[in-house]
Amino acid sequence: MKLNAEEISSVLRAEIEKYESQVDVREVGRVLEVGDGIARVYGLSGVMAGEMVEFQNGVRGLAFNLEENAVGVIILGDYLGIHEGEEVRSTGELLSVPVGEAVIGRVLDPLGNPLDGKGPVVTTERRPVETPAPGVAQRKPVHEPLQTGIKAIDAMTPIGRGQRELIIGDRKTGKSTVAIDTILNQKNTGVKCFYVAVGQKDASVAATIDVLRRYGAMDYTTVIVAGASAPAPLQYVAPYAGTAMAEYFMYRGGHTLCVYDDLSKQAAAYRQLSLLMRRPPGREAYPGDVFYCHSRLLERAAKLSDELGAGSLTSLPIIETLEGEVSAYIPTNVISITDGQIYLQPDLFFAGIRPAMNVGISVSRVGGAAQIKAMKKVAGGLRLQLAAFRELEAFAKMGTELDAATQARLDRGYRMVELLKQSQYSPMDVIDQVLSIYAGTRGHLDKVPLPQVREWEQAFLTFMREQKSEVRKKIADSKDIEIDKATDRNPELEACIQEFQQQWAGKHRSAAPAAAGAAG
Repeated sequence: MKLNAEEISSVLRAEIEKYESQVDVREVGRVLEVGDGIARVYGLSGVMAGEMVEFQNGVRGLAFNLEENAVGVIILGDYLGIHEGEEVRSTGELLSVPVGEAVIGRVLDPLGNPLDGKGPVVTTERRPVETPAPGVAQRKPVHEPLQTGIKAIDAMTPIGRGQRELIIGDRKTGKSTVAIDTILNQKNTGVKCFYVAVGQKDASVAATIDVLRRYGAMDYTTVIVAGASAPAPLQYVAPYAGTAMAEYFMYRGGHTLCVYDDLSKQAAAYRQLSLLMRRPPGREAYPGDVFYCHSRLLERAAKLSDELGAGSLTSLPIIETLEGEVSAYIPTNVISITDGQIYLQPDLFFAGIRPAMNVGISVSRVGGAAQIKAMKKVAGGLRLQLAAFRELEAFAKMGTELDAATQARLDRGYRMVELLKQSQYSPMDVIDQVLSIYAGTRGHLDKVPLPQVREWEQAFLTFMREQKSEVRKKIADSKDIEIDKATDRNPELEACIQEFQQQWAGKHRSAAPAAAGAAG
Protein backbone atom coordinates (compact mmCIF):
# COMPACT_ATOMS: atom_id res chain seq x y z
CA MET A 1 0.00 0.00 0.00
CA LYS A 2 1.55 3.31 -1.17
CA LEU A 3 1.31 6.38 1.04
CA ASN A 4 0.58 9.68 -0.69
CA ALA A 5 2.63 12.44 1.01
CA GLU A 6 0.43 15.22 -0.35
CA GLU A 7 -2.74 13.66 1.09
CA ILE A 8 -1.14 13.24 4.51
CA SER A 9 0.15 16.84 4.56
CA SER A 10 -3.29 18.26 3.56
CA VAL A 11 -5.01 16.28 6.35
CA LEU A 12 -2.42 17.47 8.88
CA ARG A 13 -2.79 21.08 7.66
CA ALA A 14 -6.58 20.91 8.05
CA GLU A 15 -6.31 19.44 11.56
CA ILE A 16 -3.81 22.14 12.63
CA GLU A 17 -6.13 24.88 11.33
CA LYS A 18 -9.10 23.44 13.27
CA TYR A 19 -7.09 22.93 16.46
CA GLU A 20 -7.98 25.28 19.33
CA SER A 21 -6.02 25.28 22.50
CA GLN A 22 -8.58 25.16 25.32
CA VAL A 23 -7.67 24.85 28.94
CA ASP A 24 -10.54 24.16 31.36
CA VAL A 25 -9.69 26.33 34.34
CA ARG A 26 -12.14 25.87 37.18
CA GLU A 27 -11.77 26.10 40.89
CA VAL A 28 -12.12 22.82 42.74
CA GLY A 29 -12.89 22.50 46.43
CA ARG A 30 -13.73 19.68 48.83
CA VAL A 31 -16.78 18.95 50.98
CA LEU A 32 -16.00 19.46 54.68
CA GLU A 33 -19.44 18.45 55.99
CA VAL A 34 -22.89 17.79 54.54
CA GLY A 35 -26.42 17.34 55.88
CA ASP A 36 -29.98 18.75 55.98
CA GLY A 37 -29.73 20.30 52.51
CA ILE A 38 -26.50 22.25 53.07
CA ALA A 39 -22.77 21.59 52.64
CA ARG A 40 -19.66 23.37 53.85
CA VAL A 41 -16.95 23.46 51.20
CA TYR A 42 -13.24 24.25 51.54
CA GLY A 43 -11.08 25.60 48.69
CA LEU A 44 -13.47 27.64 46.56
CA SER A 45 -11.88 30.98 47.47
CA GLY A 46 -12.92 32.74 44.23
CA VAL A 47 -16.58 31.66 44.22
CA MET A 48 -19.18 34.47 44.23
CA ALA A 49 -22.45 34.75 46.19
CA GLY A 50 -25.32 33.17 44.26
CA GLU A 51 -22.94 31.24 41.93
CA MET A 52 -23.74 27.64 41.01
CA VAL A 53 -21.38 24.88 42.07
CA GLU A 54 -21.38 21.26 40.96
CA PHE A 55 -20.81 18.25 43.20
CA GLN A 56 -19.07 15.06 42.11
CA ASN A 57 -22.37 13.19 41.55
CA GLY A 58 -23.77 15.95 39.26
CA VAL A 59 -26.07 17.57 41.83
CA ARG A 60 -25.93 21.36 41.77
CA GLY A 61 -25.67 23.76 44.67
CA LEU A 62 -25.81 27.50 45.28
CA ALA A 63 -23.11 29.49 47.11
CA PHE A 64 -25.12 30.93 50.01
CA ASN A 65 -22.63 31.90 52.72
CA LEU A 66 -19.14 33.23 51.99
CA GLU A 67 -17.00 32.71 55.09
CA GLU A 68 -13.32 33.25 55.74
CA ASN A 69 -12.24 29.61 55.54
CA ALA A 70 -15.19 27.87 53.84
CA VAL A 71 -18.24 28.40 51.65
CA GLY A 72 -21.76 27.47 52.80
CA VAL A 73 -23.60 25.84 49.88
CA ILE A 74 -27.33 25.05 49.72
CA ILE A 75 -27.87 21.81 47.79
CA LEU A 76 -30.53 21.94 45.05
CA GLY A 77 -31.36 18.25 44.92
CA ASP A 78 -30.73 15.01 46.79
CA TYR A 79 -28.04 15.76 49.37
CA LEU A 80 -27.89 12.11 50.54
CA GLY A 81 -25.66 11.19 47.57
CA ILE A 82 -22.96 13.73 48.59
CA HIS A 83 -20.20 12.68 50.99
CA GLU A 84 -17.45 14.32 52.96
CA GLY A 85 -14.17 14.73 51.05
CA GLU A 86 -15.76 14.73 47.58
CA GLU A 87 -14.83 17.28 44.93
CA VAL A 88 -16.91 20.44 44.27
CA ARG A 89 -16.38 22.57 41.16
CA SER A 90 -17.39 26.18 40.60
CA THR A 91 -19.32 26.70 37.34
CA GLY A 92 -19.16 30.48 36.85
CA GLU A 93 -22.93 30.47 36.20
CA LEU A 94 -25.96 31.86 37.99
CA LEU A 95 -28.98 29.70 38.77
CA SER A 96 -31.38 29.87 35.80
CA VAL A 97 -34.56 28.15 34.62
CA PRO A 98 -35.99 27.32 31.17
CA VAL A 99 -38.50 29.90 29.93
CA GLY A 100 -40.79 30.43 26.94
CA GLU A 101 -43.90 28.83 25.48
CA ALA A 102 -42.46 25.36 26.21
CA VAL A 103 -43.09 25.71 29.96
CA ILE A 104 -46.81 26.56 29.56
CA GLY A 105 -49.08 23.65 30.51
CA ARG A 106 -46.27 21.82 32.32
CA VAL A 107 -45.70 20.73 35.92
CA LEU A 108 -42.08 21.49 36.85
CA ASP A 109 -39.77 21.53 39.84
CA PRO A 110 -38.04 24.82 40.80
CA LEU A 111 -35.05 23.98 38.55
CA GLY A 112 -37.30 23.52 35.50
CA ASN A 113 -37.17 19.70 35.47
CA PRO A 114 -40.49 18.11 34.39
CA LEU A 115 -42.62 16.28 36.98
CA ASP A 116 -45.55 15.45 34.70
CA GLY A 117 -44.02 12.60 32.69
CA LYS A 118 -44.40 14.50 29.39
CA GLY A 119 -40.71 14.48 28.49
CA PRO A 120 -38.10 17.27 28.68
CA VAL A 121 -38.87 20.99 28.36
CA VAL A 122 -37.68 21.77 24.82
CA THR A 123 -36.47 25.38 24.80
CA THR A 124 -33.16 27.10 24.15
CA GLU A 125 -34.00 30.13 26.29
CA ARG A 126 -33.18 30.41 29.97
CA ARG A 127 -33.53 33.23 32.46
CA PRO A 128 -31.71 33.86 35.78
CA VAL A 129 -33.85 33.06 38.81
CA GLU A 130 -32.78 36.27 40.58
CA THR A 131 -33.07 39.50 38.55
CA PRO A 132 -33.47 43.13 39.65
CA ALA A 133 -37.04 44.46 39.86
CA PRO A 134 -38.08 47.13 37.32
CA GLY A 135 -37.24 50.67 38.50
CA VAL A 136 -39.65 53.55 39.05
CA ALA A 137 -39.13 54.99 35.54
CA GLN A 138 -39.80 51.58 33.96
CA ARG A 139 -43.28 51.26 35.47
CA LYS A 140 -46.63 52.92 35.06
CA PRO A 141 -49.60 53.02 37.46
CA VAL A 142 -51.94 50.04 37.64
CA HIS A 143 -55.02 50.87 35.56
CA GLU A 144 -56.26 47.67 33.88
CA PRO A 145 -58.54 45.31 35.84
CA LEU A 146 -57.53 41.68 36.38
CA GLN A 147 -60.94 40.09 36.96
CA THR A 148 -60.97 37.31 39.57
CA GLY A 149 -64.53 36.24 38.74
CA ILE A 150 -65.38 36.50 42.46
CA LYS A 151 -68.12 39.08 43.10
CA ALA A 152 -66.96 40.08 46.60
CA ILE A 153 -63.38 40.74 45.40
CA ASP A 154 -64.09 42.41 42.04
CA ALA A 155 -66.66 44.71 43.68
CA MET A 156 -64.89 45.65 46.94
CA THR A 157 -61.14 44.86 46.73
CA PRO A 158 -60.44 44.93 42.97
CA ILE A 159 -57.14 43.64 41.59
CA GLY A 160 -55.36 45.34 38.68
CA ARG A 161 -52.75 44.00 36.27
CA GLY A 162 -49.34 44.59 37.87
CA GLN A 163 -50.69 44.67 41.43
CA ARG A 164 -49.59 42.61 44.45
CA GLU A 165 -52.64 41.55 46.47
CA LEU A 166 -52.07 39.39 49.54
CA ILE A 167 -54.50 36.57 50.39
CA ILE A 168 -54.24 35.99 54.14
CA GLY A 169 -56.09 33.83 56.66
CA ASP A 170 -55.95 30.74 58.87
CA ARG A 171 -55.62 27.26 57.37
CA LYS A 172 -58.71 25.84 55.67
CA THR A 173 -60.45 29.19 55.06
CA GLY A 174 -60.39 29.03 51.24
CA LYS A 175 -57.17 30.93 50.43
CA SER A 176 -56.05 28.58 47.65
CA THR A 177 -59.60 28.45 46.26
CA VAL A 178 -59.63 32.24 45.74
CA ALA A 179 -56.31 31.98 43.84
CA ILE A 180 -57.43 28.98 41.74
CA ASP A 181 -60.76 30.67 40.86
CA THR A 182 -58.74 33.68 39.68
CA ILE A 183 -56.62 31.40 37.45
CA LEU A 184 -59.78 29.74 36.04
CA ASN A 185 -61.22 33.18 35.27
CA GLN A 186 -58.22 34.08 33.05
CA LYS A 187 -59.47 31.71 30.32
CA ASN A 188 -59.56 33.48 26.93
CA THR A 189 -58.02 36.67 28.39
CA GLY A 190 -54.45 36.01 27.18
CA VAL A 191 -53.09 36.07 30.75
CA LYS A 192 -50.47 33.36 31.40
CA CYS A 193 -50.70 31.91 34.92
CA PHE A 194 -47.97 30.48 37.16
CA TYR A 195 -48.98 28.56 40.28
CA VAL A 196 -46.08 28.02 42.72
CA ALA A 197 -46.84 25.37 45.37
CA VAL A 198 -44.39 25.62 48.28
CA GLY A 199 -44.32 23.12 51.15
CA GLN A 200 -47.74 21.64 50.33
CA LYS A 201 -48.80 18.00 50.54
CA ASP A 202 -48.33 16.22 47.21
CA ALA A 203 -51.97 15.05 47.38
CA SER A 204 -53.21 18.68 47.63
CA VAL A 205 -51.05 19.76 44.68
CA ALA A 206 -52.27 16.79 42.61
CA ALA A 207 -55.91 17.76 43.40
CA THR A 208 -55.21 21.38 42.34
CA ILE A 209 -53.61 20.24 39.04
CA ASP A 210 -56.63 17.98 38.44
CA VAL A 211 -59.02 20.97 38.92
CA LEU A 212 -56.94 23.12 36.52
CA ARG A 213 -57.00 20.30 33.92
CA ARG A 214 -60.75 19.67 34.32
CA TYR A 215 -61.62 23.31 33.69
CA GLY A 216 -59.16 23.70 30.78
CA ALA A 217 -56.86 26.05 32.68
CA MET A 218 -53.67 24.02 32.14
CA ASP A 219 -53.63 25.33 28.55
CA TYR A 220 -52.28 28.64 29.87
CA THR A 221 -50.89 27.66 33.31
CA THR A 222 -47.53 26.40 34.58
CA VAL A 223 -47.35 24.67 37.98
CA ILE A 224 -44.04 24.85 39.88
CA VAL A 225 -43.94 22.34 42.73
CA ALA A 226 -41.63 22.21 45.76
CA GLY A 227 -43.72 19.95 47.97
CA ALA A 228 -43.54 19.28 51.71
CA SER A 229 -41.05 16.45 51.05
CA ALA A 230 -38.76 18.66 48.88
CA PRO A 231 -35.51 19.87 50.48
CA ALA A 232 -35.61 23.36 52.07
CA PRO A 233 -33.32 24.88 49.34
CA LEU A 234 -35.85 23.97 46.62
CA GLN A 235 -38.75 25.38 48.68
CA TYR A 236 -36.76 28.60 49.11
CA VAL A 237 -35.93 28.92 45.38
CA ALA A 238 -39.40 27.96 44.00
CA PRO A 239 -41.13 31.42 44.09
CA TYR A 240 -38.13 33.08 42.38
CA ALA A 241 -38.15 30.38 39.67
CA GLY A 242 -41.88 30.91 39.01
CA THR A 243 -41.37 34.69 38.81
CA ALA A 244 -38.49 34.29 36.33
CA MET A 245 -40.73 32.18 34.04
CA ALA A 246 -43.50 34.81 34.27
CA GLU A 247 -41.08 37.73 33.67
CA TYR A 248 -40.11 36.28 30.28
CA PHE A 249 -43.66 36.99 29.03
CA MET A 250 -43.97 40.32 30.88
CA TYR A 251 -40.89 41.76 29.14
CA ARG A 252 -42.38 40.69 25.79
CA GLY A 253 -45.54 42.73 26.36
CA GLY A 254 -47.62 39.85 27.74
CA HIS A 255 -49.78 39.70 30.87
CA THR A 256 -49.03 37.17 33.59
CA LEU A 257 -50.40 36.12 36.99
CA CYS A 258 -48.21 34.50 39.65
CA VAL A 259 -49.69 32.74 42.71
CA TYR A 260 -47.32 31.87 45.59
CA ASP A 261 -48.99 29.23 47.75
CA ASP A 262 -47.68 29.96 50.28
CA LEU A 263 -44.90 32.33 51.37
CA SER A 264 -45.17 31.34 55.07
CA LYS A 265 -43.66 27.96 54.19
CA GLN A 266 -41.01 29.58 52.00
CA ALA A 267 -40.03 31.83 54.93
CA ALA A 268 -39.82 28.74 57.20
CA ALA A 269 -37.54 27.02 54.64
CA TYR A 270 -35.34 30.15 54.48
CA ARG A 271 -35.20 30.23 58.29
CA GLN A 272 -34.10 26.58 58.32
CA LEU A 273 -31.28 27.26 55.85
CA SER A 274 -30.15 30.38 57.69
CA LEU A 275 -30.05 28.65 61.08
CA LEU A 276 -28.12 25.70 59.63
CA MET A 277 -25.67 28.23 58.17
CA ARG A 278 -25.35 29.74 61.67
CA ARG A 279 -26.66 33.14 60.62
CA PRO A 280 -27.82 35.14 63.66
CA PRO A 281 -31.53 34.63 64.39
CA GLY A 282 -33.87 37.59 64.94
CA ARG A 283 -37.58 37.85 65.77
CA GLU A 284 -39.34 34.44 65.83
CA ALA A 285 -35.88 32.94 64.96
CA TYR A 286 -36.13 34.30 61.38
CA PRO A 287 -32.91 35.81 59.99
CA GLY A 288 -32.68 39.60 59.76
CA ASP A 289 -32.99 39.63 55.96
CA VAL A 290 -36.25 37.65 55.67
CA PHE A 291 -38.03 40.92 54.78
CA TYR A 292 -35.62 41.41 51.85
CA CYS A 293 -36.25 37.78 50.85
CA HIS A 294 -39.93 38.64 50.22
CA SER A 295 -39.55 42.27 49.09
CA ARG A 296 -37.14 41.49 46.25
CA LEU A 297 -39.56 38.78 45.09
CA LEU A 298 -42.78 40.82 45.21
CA GLU A 299 -41.20 44.02 43.81
CA ARG A 300 -40.74 42.13 40.54
CA ALA A 301 -44.52 42.34 40.03
CA ALA A 302 -45.13 45.42 37.89
CA LYS A 303 -47.10 47.11 35.15
CA LEU A 304 -44.36 48.07 32.69
CA SER A 305 -44.22 51.39 30.84
CA ASP A 306 -45.28 51.67 27.18
CA GLU A 307 -41.62 51.93 26.08
CA LEU A 308 -40.97 48.47 27.54
CA GLY A 309 -44.06 46.93 25.93
CA ALA A 310 -46.69 47.61 28.66
CA GLY A 311 -46.57 43.99 29.90
CA SER A 312 -47.60 43.10 33.44
CA LEU A 313 -46.92 40.61 36.22
CA THR A 314 -49.62 40.38 38.90
CA SER A 315 -48.74 38.65 42.19
CA LEU A 316 -51.12 36.88 44.55
CA PRO A 317 -48.98 35.84 47.54
CA ILE A 318 -50.72 33.66 50.13
CA ILE A 319 -49.84 33.82 53.85
CA GLU A 320 -51.19 31.45 56.48
CA THR A 321 -51.89 32.94 59.92
CA LEU A 322 -52.12 31.07 63.22
CA GLU A 323 -55.33 31.77 65.17
CA GLY A 324 -55.91 34.95 63.13
CA GLU A 325 -52.62 36.49 64.32
CA VAL A 326 -52.20 39.13 61.59
CA SER A 327 -49.59 40.99 63.66
CA ALA A 328 -47.06 38.10 63.57
CA TYR A 329 -43.68 38.74 61.91
CA ILE A 330 -44.17 37.30 58.39
CA PRO A 331 -47.80 38.52 57.93
CA THR A 332 -46.88 42.12 58.91
CA ASN A 333 -43.84 42.02 56.60
CA VAL A 334 -45.83 40.88 53.57
CA ILE A 335 -48.77 43.22 54.32
CA SER A 336 -46.32 46.16 54.23
CA ILE A 337 -44.88 45.01 50.85
CA THR A 338 -48.19 44.37 49.04
CA ASP A 339 -50.83 46.74 47.61
CA GLY A 340 -53.66 45.44 49.76
CA GLN A 341 -54.92 42.24 51.32
CA ILE A 342 -57.92 39.92 51.21
CA TYR A 343 -58.43 38.68 54.77
CA LEU A 344 -60.37 35.43 55.06
CA GLN A 345 -61.98 34.83 58.46
CA PRO A 346 -62.68 31.35 59.90
CA ASP A 347 -65.95 32.42 61.64
CA LEU A 348 -67.42 33.59 58.31
CA PHE A 349 -66.16 30.47 56.53
CA PHE A 350 -67.80 28.11 59.04
CA ALA A 351 -71.00 30.20 58.93
CA GLY A 352 -71.24 29.31 55.22
CA ILE A 353 -70.25 32.76 53.92
CA ARG A 354 -67.81 31.84 51.16
CA PRO A 355 -65.56 33.49 50.11
CA ALA A 356 -65.13 34.29 53.82
CA MET A 357 -63.80 37.81 53.19
CA ASN A 358 -63.75 40.20 56.15
CA VAL A 359 -64.85 43.44 54.48
CA GLY A 360 -63.56 45.66 57.30
CA ILE A 361 -59.91 44.52 57.17
CA SER A 362 -59.67 43.63 53.46
CA VAL A 363 -58.51 46.47 51.25
CA SER A 364 -57.11 47.19 47.79
CA ARG A 365 -54.73 50.15 47.64
CA VAL A 366 -55.33 50.46 43.90
CA GLY A 367 -59.10 50.78 44.34
CA GLY A 368 -61.33 52.01 41.52
CA ALA A 369 -58.39 52.28 39.11
CA ALA A 370 -58.64 48.49 38.71
CA GLN A 371 -62.39 48.42 38.01
CA ILE A 372 -64.44 48.88 34.86
CA LYS A 373 -66.65 52.03 34.96
CA ALA A 374 -69.88 50.03 35.30
CA MET A 375 -68.61 48.20 38.41
CA LYS A 376 -67.31 51.43 39.93
CA LYS A 377 -70.74 53.07 39.59
CA VAL A 378 -72.71 50.06 40.81
CA ALA A 379 -70.53 48.93 43.74
CA GLY A 380 -69.23 52.32 44.92
CA GLY A 381 -70.63 52.28 48.46
CA LEU A 382 -70.91 48.50 48.88
CA ARG A 383 -67.90 48.10 51.19
CA LEU A 384 -69.13 50.78 53.59
CA GLN A 385 -72.68 49.41 53.49
CA LEU A 386 -71.50 45.90 54.38
CA ALA A 387 -69.17 47.15 57.14
CA ALA A 388 -72.09 49.18 58.61
CA PHE A 389 -74.34 46.09 58.30
CA ARG A 390 -71.84 44.00 60.32
CA GLU A 391 -71.90 46.61 63.13
CA LEU A 392 -75.71 46.80 63.02
CA GLU A 393 -75.95 43.00 63.08
CA ALA A 394 -73.77 42.84 66.21
CA PHE A 395 -76.01 45.51 67.81
CA ALA A 396 -79.21 43.63 66.85
CA LYS A 397 -77.91 40.44 68.50
CA MET A 398 -78.25 42.16 71.86
CA GLY A 399 -82.00 41.67 71.51
CA THR A 400 -82.98 45.35 71.40
CA GLU A 401 -86.15 46.35 69.53
CA LEU A 402 -85.41 47.87 66.15
CA ASP A 403 -87.36 50.51 64.24
CA ALA A 404 -88.65 49.76 60.73
CA ALA A 405 -85.83 51.66 58.91
CA THR A 406 -83.09 49.81 60.83
CA GLN A 407 -84.83 46.47 60.26
CA ALA A 408 -85.02 47.25 56.53
CA ARG A 409 -81.26 47.99 56.43
CA LEU A 410 -80.59 44.70 58.23
CA ASP A 411 -82.79 42.76 55.80
CA ARG A 412 -81.02 44.28 52.79
CA GLY A 413 -77.63 43.51 54.41
CA TYR A 414 -78.57 39.83 54.85
CA ARG A 415 -79.61 39.67 51.19
CA MET A 416 -76.39 41.33 49.99
CA VAL A 417 -74.32 38.83 52.02
CA GLU A 418 -76.33 36.00 50.44
CA LEU A 419 -75.88 37.54 46.97
CA LEU A 420 -72.08 37.78 47.39
CA LYS A 421 -71.75 34.08 48.26
CA GLN A 422 -70.19 32.03 45.48
CA SER A 423 -69.44 28.33 44.98
CA GLN A 424 -65.82 27.33 44.40
CA TYR A 425 -64.56 26.86 40.82
CA SER A 426 -67.43 28.94 39.39
CA PRO A 427 -65.97 32.36 38.52
CA MET A 428 -68.49 34.84 37.16
CA ASP A 429 -68.36 37.15 34.14
CA VAL A 430 -67.88 40.78 35.20
CA ILE A 431 -71.05 41.97 33.37
CA ASP A 432 -73.11 39.37 35.25
CA GLN A 433 -71.53 40.65 38.47
CA VAL A 434 -72.52 44.23 37.61
CA LEU A 435 -76.15 43.23 36.90
CA SER A 436 -76.36 41.15 40.07
CA ILE A 437 -74.88 43.83 42.37
CA TYR A 438 -77.03 46.55 40.74
CA ALA A 439 -80.19 44.57 41.56
CA GLY A 440 -79.05 43.98 45.15
CA THR A 441 -77.85 47.50 46.01
CA ARG A 442 -80.97 49.13 44.44
CA GLY A 443 -83.30 47.09 46.67
CA HIS A 444 -84.82 44.76 44.07
CA LEU A 445 -84.16 41.73 46.28
CA ASP A 446 -85.66 43.23 49.45
CA LYS A 447 -88.92 41.28 49.08
CA VAL A 448 -87.33 38.03 47.87
CA PRO A 449 -87.22 35.40 50.68
CA LEU A 450 -83.60 34.89 51.87
CA PRO A 451 -83.34 31.18 50.81
CA GLN A 452 -84.43 32.15 47.25
CA VAL A 453 -81.88 34.97 46.71
CA ARG A 454 -79.35 32.89 44.75
CA GLU A 455 -82.10 31.20 42.72
CA TRP A 456 -83.48 34.68 41.87
CA GLU A 457 -80.01 35.82 40.82
CA GLN A 458 -79.48 32.83 38.48
CA ALA A 459 -82.94 33.27 36.93
CA PHE A 460 -82.37 37.03 36.49
CA LEU A 461 -79.00 36.57 34.77
CA THR A 462 -80.50 33.93 32.43
CA PHE A 463 -83.39 36.34 31.66
CA MET A 464 -80.91 39.15 30.82
CA ARG A 465 -78.84 36.85 28.61
CA GLU A 466 -81.75 35.30 26.72
CA GLN A 467 -84.54 37.91 26.67
CA LYS A 468 -82.69 41.22 27.10
CA SER A 469 -79.44 40.43 25.31
CA GLU A 470 -79.33 43.88 23.63
CA VAL A 471 -79.32 45.67 27.06
CA ARG A 472 -76.63 43.31 28.36
CA LYS A 473 -74.57 43.70 25.17
CA LYS A 474 -74.73 47.49 25.44
CA ILE A 475 -73.17 47.34 28.94
CA ALA A 476 -70.64 44.68 27.86
CA ASP A 477 -69.46 46.72 24.84
CA SER A 478 -69.12 50.06 26.64
CA LYS A 479 -68.12 48.55 30.04
CA ASP A 480 -70.15 51.45 31.43
CA ILE A 481 -73.66 52.00 32.73
CA GLU A 482 -75.61 55.26 32.65
CA ILE A 483 -76.84 56.13 36.17
CA ASP A 484 -79.40 58.95 36.59
CA LYS A 485 -77.99 61.18 39.34
CA ALA A 486 -81.41 62.15 40.68
CA THR A 487 -82.72 58.60 41.16
CA ASP A 488 -79.34 56.72 41.30
CA ARG A 489 -80.81 54.23 38.83
CA ASN A 490 -80.58 53.17 35.17
CA PRO A 491 -84.04 53.46 33.51
CA GLU A 492 -83.33 50.68 30.97
CA LEU A 493 -82.21 48.20 33.63
CA GLU A 494 -85.09 49.19 35.91
CA ALA A 495 -87.56 48.29 33.14
CA CYS A 496 -85.83 44.93 32.61
CA ILE A 497 -85.94 44.12 36.34
CA GLN A 498 -89.64 45.11 36.58
CA GLU A 499 -90.46 42.76 33.72
CA PHE A 500 -88.42 39.97 35.29
CA GLN A 501 -90.06 40.52 38.71
CA GLN A 502 -93.51 39.94 37.11
CA GLN A 503 -92.29 36.71 35.48
CA TRP A 504 -90.71 35.59 38.77
CA ALA A 505 -93.85 36.41 40.80
CA GLY A 506 -96.08 34.60 38.27
CA LYS A 507 -93.85 31.52 38.29
CA HIS A 508 -93.80 31.38 42.09
CA ARG A 509 -97.56 31.98 42.37
CA SER A 510 -98.20 29.03 40.06
CA ALA A 511 -95.63 26.92 41.94
CA ALA A 512 -97.30 27.55 45.32
CA PRO A 513 -100.72 25.94 44.54
CA ALA A 514 -98.98 22.99 42.85
CA ALA A 515 -96.87 22.43 46.00
CA ALA A 516 -100.01 22.73 48.17
CA GLY A 517 -101.82 20.19 45.97
CA ALA A 518 -98.91 17.76 46.20
CA ALA A 519 -98.91 18.14 49.99
CA GLY A 520 -102.71 17.48 50.08
